[in-house]
Amino acid sequence: MHRLLVALLAAIDAAVAAAVTVGAVLAPLTLLWIFTFGADADWQALWPATVRVWQLGMLAPLELALGDEFLAAVSLPQDAASFAVSLSPLAFAGFTVLFAAHSGRRAVSAGAWITGVTGGVATTAIIALIVLSTSGNPVAAVHGAPAVLGPALLYAAGALGGVLVEAWREGDGGPIDRLHDVLDGLPVPWREVAALAVRGAAIVVVGLLGAAGVALALSVLFRGGAMIALFEAAHVDGLGAAALTLAHLAYLPTALVWAAAWIAGPGFAVGTGTTVSPAGADVGVVPALPLFGLLPEDGAAPLLLVVLVPVALGALAGWVTRARFVAELDAAAAEEGGRGPRAPEPALPRLVLAVGIAVLSGAAAAALAAAASGAMGPGRLAEVGPEPGAVALAVGLEAMLGAGILLLGPRAERGHRAGQPAWEDEDEDEDEDEVAETR
Repeated sequence: MHRLLVALLAAIDAAVAAAVTVGAVLAPLTLLWIFTFGADADWQALWPATVRVWQLGMLAPLELALGDEFLAAVSLPQDAASFAVSLSPLAFAGFTVLFAAHSGRRAVSAGAWITGVTGGVATTAIIALIVLSTSGNPVAAVHGAPAVLGPALLYAAGALGGVLVEAWREGDGGPIDRLHDVLDGLPVPWREVAALAVRGAAIVVVGLLGAAGVALALSVLFRGGAMIALFEAAHVDGLGAAALTLAHLAYLPTALVWAAAWIAGPGFAVGTGTTVSPAGADVGVVPALPLFGLLPEDGAAPLLLVVLVPVALGALAGWVTRARFVAELDAAAAEEGGRGPRAPEPALPRLVLAVGIAVLSGAAAAALAAAASGAMGPGRLAEVGPEPGAVALAVGLEAMLGAGILLLGPRAERGHRAGQPAWEDEDEDEDEDEVAETR
């Protein structure tokens, strides 16, 4: 495919991603403007408000400056007139990353992924710059660099992730293939260590987010009454309840990361000096948002067992990667002599693999925790969300414990054909014994 066409398609992808995310904010805000303000609506404020919400979703922090009339209406002190808001609704960022990953994979198939990624990132940056320049807002201000670089970096991360996955699988005729050739030139025990570490870390991170989804669903099941009570206490009409629900959906990925941090052990904060973890909850007074109705009132000893979930996920990653590691060794042994004793498993590559899974899992957990933390208000609400360093350390150590048990533990030393699971040999040996007894 011609490079110009690849760049054009990537630019269209970036424009569609921006249009969808901006439209997801603009549509409900337009309805809110119509049915709440009616003929007295200030339509000039609609677009700046939409842009600020979108920029917050793209990880750009906002600086709010509230007027004296508003402070008096909501009974806030004067020192709360200006504050930062950086707690991002990660639904917008998540959609952008996934859409960019699809675009990156298609660029690899077209044979010009550098052009595709560059075109998509440049288009995203241009759109973000245009949006910024048309959204002057006296109440909510945003710095230019984060407002432009945030969307561009998110799109770049997603596109490059899609490129790496597709190019590693199908080849790109460029740097990824050269890296693949370098790794293929390594001795057999080391040939697949890097790829297996990435696969194992993906198992841990995806499994942890899945477990977080289950934990969040259970919280809704058992703490749903408190959430409904907070909805009722808001005293909003149907339109307000719908807007509040949409806002909660936008923050659902953020809540998933909080739940993952809770499962890992460190938990998260809902204000300065607060903590919510399996060991206990010390939150004090929190905003009357329905989502906070799901917070546990206190910890309990059985809840500490949830920290075994990352350990189990690390064990699963170790089991999967060791099976692949053994298959590679057996395949190499098959090239030298067919059926025979199982190929030896060097300990050092397996140790490096376990450490690699732990490091990559911890790094991914830290990135998610950083994206899901920030400020959501004045005073003590300036610190909300999980601590990236603590979450990274906990997830890394738990994943290494589980992966190390499966990767470094002993295995039965029975002979079998290269590439064939050991239990199939055991079944064959049992069949041969039965035949011998019959004879």
